[in-house]
Amino acid sequence: MRIVSLLPSATEIVYALGLDAQLRGVTDECDWPPAARSKRVVVRSRQPAGLAPGEIDAWVRTEVPNGGLYRLDERAIAEIGPELVLTQDLCRVCAVPTGDVDAALERVGCPSAVVTLEPHRLDEVIASVEAVARAAGAPAAGRDLATTLRARLAAVERAIHGRRAVPTLVLEWLDPPYLAGHWVPDVVSAAGGVPLLGDAGGRSRPATWDEVRASRPEVVVLAPCGVLPADAWGQASVVPAGILTDRTFATDLARPGPRLVDAVEALAAVLHPDSGLPIRPDVLLPRPQ
Repeated sequence: MRIVSLLPSATEIVYALGLDAQLRGVTDECDWPPAARSKRVVVRSRQPAGLAPGEIDAWVRTEVPNGGLYRLDERAIAEIGPELVLTQDLCRVCAVPTGDVDAALERVGCPSAVVTLEPHRLDEVIASVEAVARAAGAPAAGRDLATTLRARLAAVERAIHGRRAVPTLVLEWLDPPYLAGHWVPDVVSAAGGVPLLGDAGGRSRPATWDEVRASRPEVVVLAPCGVLPADAWGQASVVPAGILTDRTFATDLARPGPRLVDAVEALAAVLHPDSGLPIRPDVLLPRPQ
């Protein structure tokens, strides 16, 4: 089955299922695992290079209603002739919306099956792994991977059992500050934290720095959407004094795929250093020295 993934999290799921040989097209943001960069790019971001966080926010607000943020290569789609296309309708900022995909497939005469991934909670992220596997004709691989991910979450729960939940703030954008919703509060809770200001299963929302400061977090996680952890630290200068604690880390929580379980394990290790869980600076990046 020829598969095209139109979002990075779906690409990660395909690789985790061992179906990468069938993956024929990806986006220019699909960078994990690194082998994904070798796949043909069928979607490119229209975002200009070199914008500061505040400028990116302004550009997104202008372009979402003005033609969208991505350019779909219809010629590439036609040449690949995918039998399965993986997309989403959760966020127009994150990927090409399903409606635009359907219209493009109709224009190029490609009768593909389109699977729309729309997880709002952490358990729905794991369920989406099984959904992709079923659509790709590999249901057993999906069940096995989902079982493994759930077992890892259960192991974290056992390791932190009985410990005090640590007030934890996740910032999904830094200029202006955005508070994380969807699956992110579940990640914090699963790691033994109290997800401050987050709306589990709900949408991310803008906030003020006064609101952020008043939440009094013990741990702060910088997780700006679409930004690598090292680059997130590079943007931290826009955060006012008194917000970041000495237990501040950067990570990627924007992609609803298998690596969210890595994030739960890594966050639990720093929230509860006596739990015996291994520290994962490759997942949760402390302030560079």
